[in-house]
Amino acid sequence: MVRERVLVVGGGTMGRGIAAVCALAGYPTSVFEADPAGRGRLRAAIESSWQRAVERGRMTSEAAHGAQKLLEVPERLEQAAGADLAVEAVPEDISVKRGVFSELDRLCPRAAFLASNTSALSISEIASATRQPARVVGLHFFNPVATMPLVELVRGTATSEATLDRAAAFAESLGKQTIRVADAPGFATSRLGVALGLEAMRMVEEGVASASDIDRAMELGYGHRMGPLKTSDLVGLDVRLAIAETLARGIDPERFAPPAILRRLVSEGKTGRKSGEGFYRWDEETGQPSESAGPR
Repeated sequence: MVRERVLVVGGGTMGRGIAAVCALAGYPTSVFEADPAGRGRLRAAIESSWQRAVERGRMTSEAAHGAQKLLEVPERLEQAAGADLAVEAVPEDISVKRGVFSELDRLCPRAAFLASNTSALSISEIASATRQPARVVGLHFFNPVATMPLVELVRGTATSEATLDRAAAFAESLGKQTIRVADAPGFATSRLGVALGLEAMRMVEEGVASASDIDRAMELGYGHRMGPLKTSDLVGLDVRLAIAETLARGIDPERFAPPAILRRLVSEGKTGRKSGEGFYRWDEETGQPSESAGPR
């Protein structure tokens, strides 16, 4: 069976992860990164993740080699203009995302659907930058994309039923499970996750308990797979801050006000796993938290 051609725009953590699972699922996949330095590291980073999976027995070498043949890293967005579907995974800045969608609307065939991986921003506002908002949908993947089973489908005010169904079928073809939500600030997952994460941060700030003990409380006491502070580090504290600010503007400025501890850690460049330190210190080789970063 010939797979549709996929374009992923954005070569950061999420863009790399989305491109990797698409290629592994058999989709010819182009991943575009505007920054030349980042673009130069992109293929190596994705192939390195596959190699680690092979070494850990999570993937066969045949699957990795097959995916490598399907992966392309174009130098210009126009080189991937014939994509059948596009997934945007650029930073959480509405003006940047609207600019990307305006370009995708111009470059992609009329039959293609356009998806945003935003975790909090309005799909309707993003779609308004296009001439065909009916083909725009939210496809919110979770980090790490390779192992997290959920994709949140977000329907904008103009998103057609056909687009929503195509997006669901695509996500499911990647081995994901889906939920469908309305275009409300933070959707379902970010709104709930950030609410819990912000309260956990305030508890650290107030000296109620350490980050690791708060996380263990939710993991052992409530069955959470990962505690709220470890999750925040994994998502990226800068991302969590941006989402909190979006929710504060869109829902309640008091309930979602970012705690001072979050603003301070981000200002210090301690954004979680990707920087090596946040509420935890992260081991560079294993990608796992080595210890709680201690009092804040």
